[in-house]
Amino acid sequence: MAPAPAKADAESTLVPSAAPAIFNVLGLPITNSMICTWIVAALIIVIVRVTTWKNIKEIPSGGQNMMEALVEGWEKLIGDILEPRVARWVFPFATTYFIFIVISNLTDLIPGVGSIGSYHQGHFTPFFRPPTTDANLTVAMAGIFLVMSLFWAVRYNGFWGLIKHIFGVKMQTNKWTYPLFFLLFLFIGAMELLSVGFARPVALAMRLYGNIFAGESILDMEFHNNLVAGLLLSTFTYFYETFVCLVQAFVFAMLVVAFVGTLCTPAEEHGH
Repeated sequence: MAPAPAKADAESTLVPSAAPAIFNVLGLPITNSMICTWIVAALIIVIVRVTTWKNIKEIPSGGQNMMEALVEGWEKLIGDILEPRVARWVFPFATTYFIFIVISNLTDLIPGVGSIGSYHQGHFTPFFRPPTTDANLTVAMAGIFLVMSLFWAVRYNGFWGLIKHIFGVKMQTNKWTYPLFFLLFLFIGAMELLSVGFARPVALAMRLYGNIFAGESILDMEFHNNLVAGLLLSTFTYFYETFVCLVQAFVFAMLVVAFVGTLCTPAEEHGH
């Protein structure tokens, strides 16, 4: 029976998969990840306002130069992948996701996030938790992407055009082989529909959540380890996690662009 308390202590130091509630508003639980999400959103608004409000110059410098470089870089990158019309739709969406995810991910590395909190009945609850370590947020972002991607796909192809884009026979056939290829592409279209409606959103949500949550868990375990060993390990982990935070934000935004591109490209349906 002696090891039981040690096991309980070890489990209590692990980052919980569900973000704990800090307080309630009208019966709605406000979690530590929600608080951090609001702070990130407010920070983005402040940065944009400070760098562009009443300080816009013909020859940019400082913060304005950084913001313009970021926006123009993403505009060119997306423009090289998508048609100009589709790029105009997707550019503000993907760029906003990238900026929000980068800052949300990097909050994982701010001292105090995950370590400042309170004890209640022997259990520690941090006041702040990186937004992207909460699966509720990443799933919501993937859900918004799903709705917008389908909206853009219908806008680009038309409703029946989208059906043909997914299920249509995409190769030249003759009247004898057309029924066979029709059944084949009907099956392929069903798999594509499953991918568009389920696999892609799940991949977006779980890839981002899993990577950032794993980094938060590793940092938390290192800080609860031996002081000297924890400092040495966390120094390396901080550099690695900075790289992961930036890469995961870029991957998420680029997958959004790529997934939309597969639905908004001209595709001919060949007959017999």
